[in-house]
Amino acid sequence: MRLTDFWNRMRRHFGEAYAESWAKDYVIAGLGGRTVEQALAEGVAAKQIWQAVCQEVDVDSRLR
Repeated sequence: MRLTDFWNRMRRHFGEAYAESWAKDYVIAGLGGRTVEQALAEGVAAKQIWQAVCQEVDVDSRLR
């Protein structure tokens, strides 16, 4: 998954204004207790992060 696709899905699910805030502040156990931003900075694949987001919150099946 490309990073642009990842962010498009984040914005579609959380909304334009909230997606980046959520990615910065919300700690996900499935990412080893990291936020989305931390996981991206540490080189975790966007697809793996998106899967962790989908497990954490109820993402519409069309976006999965």
